[in-house]
Amino acid sequence: MTSFLPASLANWPEHPRVRRLNEGPIGSGGRYVLCWLQQALRARDNPVIDAAVRLGNELGLPVLVYHGLREDYPFASDRLHRFILGASRDLAIGCGQRGLACVQYVDRAEKREKGLVYRLAVDAAALMLEDQPAFVAQWQAERVAAKTGAAVFAVNAACLVPPAALDQGVGTTSAFRRRHEKARELWWFWSDEEPAVGPYDGPLAYKPDRLGGLSDAALDGLLASLAIDHALAPSAMLPGSRDEVLVRLGRLTREVLPAYAEARNNASRPEGASTLSPYLHFGVVGPREVMAAIKASDVAEGSQQKFADELLTWREWFHYKARAMRVPESYVRVPNWARGQLERHAADPRPELETLGALVHGETRDETWNACQKQYLVDGWMHNNLRMYWAKRIIAMTPDPHIGWATACYLNDRLSLDGRDPSTYGNLAWAFGDAAPGYRDNPIYGLVQTRTDRSIRERPGGPEWLSKAAARPVPRLIVPEHLPEDPYVSEKLPI
Repeated sequence: MTSFLPASLANWPEHPRVRRLNEGPIGSGGRYVLCWLQQALRARDNPVIDAAVRLGNELGLPVLVYHGLREDYPFASDRLHRFILGASRDLAIGCGQRGLACVQYVDRAEKREKGLVYRLAVDAAALMLEDQPAFVAQWQAERVAAKTGAAVFAVNAACLVPPAALDQGVGTTSAFRRRHEKARELWWFWSDEEPAVGPYDGPLAYKPDRLGGLSDAALDGLLASLAIDHALAPSAMLPGSRDEVLVRLGRLTREVLPAYAEARNNASRPEGASTLSPYLHFGVVGPREVMAAIKASDVAEGSQQKFADELLTWREWFHYKARAMRVPESYVRVPNWARGQLERHAADPRPELETLGALVHGETRDETWNACQKQYLVDGWMHNNLRMYWAKRIIAMTPDPHIGWATACYLNDRLSLDGRDPSTYGNLAWAFGDAAPGYRDNPIYGLVQTRTDRSIRERPGGPEWLSKAAARPVPRLIVPEHLPEDPYVSEKLPI
């Protein structure tokens, strides 16, 4: 499907990837079309930028791409900040190569800007932002749209097939798979919109940061100056950059896909995982580009299809479901029957209770769980097969299911580079019972299915791998005195 083809500005846009958030006018008197990015940190194959360019071309205006990074978002740390800063730097470089102006703002003590998105929007003919259904992006977009005079549009950049292009009200994964597979053929192709107007070089509402010209040492120096959690170091395994995306796409086609069917459930085999999820979460790469690399490879079609099912069916199913939820990261998303089962057993004895400190640092009495947790703590990522065991065991290691859910979200969101995402919240919901009931009424879990570590331990080399993984040295983090609560229901952050 081609990019954006509105019949006229009066009904712009007519495209399932874009939805209008307010009734503000599209103002031809603006200086630019503002494109505010939060997670889609890539310059190409980016529907948010392309929507802005298309509208800018219609109006004869340039596009101004803006990305800001605050100190006070939940769980701000060296790990998350450094990944984002690296991705934002490459975003700026890529925008420059496309002929687009890109400005940034890094919140810090010597440079505080209030209401910056609103101030930039004053000079904008329209504002394009991301249609993200989880974490803080959803309510931020709604608040900006309510307080901005110009037209505000939300653009889906996370999915190959935008959720609005599918039948609404699909209730099962199998039904979603059937509809999604039929729709994919319309969405493989994407052509970047070329700007008809040169880069914006006029006045701005603030003195911008320009990360595109900064070295790694300069980014590290900037990071060190910020009031964030410095104990959680950047991931050596997962640097935030477009170069790393290209390396992983090459590895995907050469090493991962040929062995994917047999290795994907074995955490001890590195060729069983693409490790692309952090780059998809922060939009350094999109699913279309991943699939284009797979389709261009000579890997057998069966292997391609298996990976596509994980990337497109399951990931986009979770995005589709989150779109209909007010707070996708809340415990209330767990099905009523599962919450009923867990709460019916909430008072059951819990002999495996652990402190939050032991959970954070992977120092529980469960060696397998510790091996899982230390992937999060050290690497900022966990093998998908381990996540299922990790999440289900938290239910028994915490005082009640509400605290269990909040603890799982806390660990996921604070430590993982692909946390705070519809996919990871969907996986957590699956662990807490968003699946078929089991047949045995177990203590603590009721009919919510349990999971053992047998499949991990019985693999060749499994016990040795677990022992080594559980013994990894870890950083010491500050752990809250109080147990986590259901996240972000009332959390409000400045824009």
